[in-house]
Amino acid sequence: MRKKVLLIATVQSHIGQFHKPLMRLLKEEGWEIHVAARNNLAEKNGLELEYPDKVFDIPFYRSPIDPRNIKAYFALKRLLRNTHYDVIHCNTPVGGALGRLAARPYRKQNTKVFYTAHGFHFYKSAPRMNWLLYYPIEKALSRCTDKLISITEEDYALASAKFHCPVFHQHGVGANSEKNKPISSDEMHKRREQAGLSGPVFVNVGELLPNKNQKTAIAVMKALVNEYPDSMLYIAGNGPEKKNLENLIASFGLTRNISLLGYTTHLDHYLQISDLMIACSYREGLPLNVMEAMLCGKPVVASHNRGHDELIQEGVNGFLVAPDDVQAYAERIRCILKGNTDYSQAALESVAPYTDQSVRIELKALYDI
Repeated sequence: MRKKVLLIATVQSHIGQFHKPLMRLLKEEGWEIHVAARNNLAEKNGLELEYPDKVFDIPFYRSPIDPRNIKAYFALKRLLRNTHYDVIHCNTPVGGALGRLAARPYRKQNTKVFYTAHGFHFYKSAPRMNWLLYYPIEKALSRCTDKLISITEEDYALASAKFHCPVFHQHGVGANSEKNKPISSDEMHKRREQAGLSGPVFVNVGELLPNKNQKTAIAVMKALVNEYPDSMLYIAGNGPEKKNLENLIASFGLTRNISLLGYTTHLDHYLQISDLMIACSYREGLPLNVMEAMLCGKPVVASHNRGHDELIQEGVNGFLVAPDDVQAYAERIRCILKGNTDYSQAALESVAPYTDQSVRIELKALYDI
């Protein structure tokens, strides 16, 4: 009989974006794959779930206090009553909490419950309220978790010391090394000419949310545009901050230097023709988009936070600065554009443990394949 896994997350785009290597591996091994998450794919401009055999639209919402999550919890319980799973693999804070609570009775029926922490809300520099609210919940939920998977070293150290379940460290979710790869200088210049680009090209990626701090990337362009009048910044992502960012771009007179792409499934195209990535978020787990940039051989100028600090080696494959320090960003970008350091090779070497091929080995061990 085929083994069955249920992947739970708050939204289906999370599964589509971050769990392709896992689903591909399980499909190759003959597993039946089900997904339970809210259907938000219409917001993601062509993102598809390629591998699942069944997809259940469970109406989770990101806020843990949203009353609609009560309905989602009972919908999930009905699903679990009707289908036996060998593994229930939970993700995201709300999907992870409600999934593990709903799955508790089925552990007695030999169902294993996994939880991947893509970045705890409590960390060394987190607000005290995050520790007071989220830490006790996660510690309590660890009692109904068979395997907790951390993708950051900081979270792994904390969970290993404080939680009540086996904890595993995984190097991210597996960046796509087939799609994201360097191109030759000749090919890059050809593509830039076709796109009408004659100056430096930068990329910023993330949902348009205050935490992702795109306003700093826009301010950095204002600081650079006199020196590089034909430079271009592509901002990839959608979200509620779009109008505010459009207004900021217009107020700085940068409409010809900054393009809001929305959500794109062709991020590799923009990374491959860029000079570097600019990442300004205040908080990150272990950002996949930074790994994808490095797979394309691009250095990254990034804000200091848990995830960036783990991926970026100062002066080697990029630089780390304070998230709101516009001048520091501009100085590091100038350094990369004018320097002779081989950031490209350093980026490729440092990202090797985080590729889909490397993470596949860790996933096989996790699932005892």
